[in-house]
Amino acid sequence: MTAEQIVSIMTLGIHTIIIMVAVLIVPGLIVGLIVSIFQAATQIQEQTLSFLPRLMVTLFMLIFSGHWLLKQLQDLFNELFHNIPYLIG
Repeated sequence: MTAEQIVSIMTLGIHTIIIMVAVLIVPGLIVGLIVSIFQAATQIQEQTLSFLPRLMVTLFMLIFSGHWLLKQLQDLFNELFHNIPYLIG
């Protein structure tokens, strides 16, 4: 294996991880920002008000995009396993 092949594999893996995490985290961040603005405007500082909407959105995104996330992982591993003979020899 050459250094270029290792960098290519690592780049592919990191790119896949970033996309998968962004799908789950970004909606929660947006909802957290909206809730924080609401809390600042109304001066309601309830902990469940800041936690529960983010949890619900993250779970919804996991349910909504779970099939796509598993497909991305499957594609990554299929590509890695198909390239094993070319990486060894």
